[in-house]
Amino acid sequence: MTSPLLRWSRLLVGLVLFGAAEGLMVQAAVGVGPWTVLAQGVSRLTGAGVGWLTVVIGLAVLLLWVPLRQRPGPGTVLNVLLVGTVIQATVELVPSPGSLLLRVPLFAAGLVLLAFASGLYLGARLGPGPRDGLMTGLHARTGLRVGWCRAAVELTVLAVGWVLGGDVGAGTVAFALGIGPLVGWFLPRMDPAFRGRPAPQSTGPASRQNSLPSGSASTSQATCP
Repeated sequence: MTSPLLRWSRLLVGLVLFGAAEGLMVQAAVGVGPWTVLAQGVSRLTGAGVGWLTVVIGLAVLLLWVPLRQRPGPGTVLNVLLVGTVIQATVELVPSPGSLLLRVPLFAAGLVLLAFASGLYLGARLGPGPRDGLMTGLHARTGLRVGWCRAAVELTVLAVGWVLGGDVGAGTVAFALGIGPLVGWFLPRMDPAFRGRPAPQSTGPASRQNSLPSGSASTSQATCP
């Protein structure tokens, strides 16, 4: 059994790195994941920072847990508060490169870092991310497969964010295709409990909770945020 101190350390470091990774991808400006597209779209509409809006959106998603009868863990609350805050700090501290030759490697670094961070905090098992609970809650209440619930939610979020002016581009496609395999590579190497299990498919700040051991945390945003 992993010690509580190690689990909490993994959770905190993983969430901070996850937020930094999301911030790097935002600054790369070649496209981001669906939930960050939504945050960017709302940011363009309101003028608020994309990181702060990630926190607000995460809190709003948590409210949807109530009718779905989902229970957050301590990692769920920290996910909402830390990831968006670190995204905002990264966006403010890291300049967006002007050249595409620099922006593409920046995005790639962010994507790999996000997968590594997911491997860290998924193994903490201290509560799912807010978007993961939304998807598994919809699955429980509607009877639809989690994959279908995930697709419906993320396509809706992506469409709304795009209409509002969020950054949809090649990076969005790369995120969708790459984050699952990358998390699947990192996770069993960082947490023996996942060895021999099917790797959870991540959304960035979010992954499918039904692919995890009972009580486990999940990505995102991502992750989600």
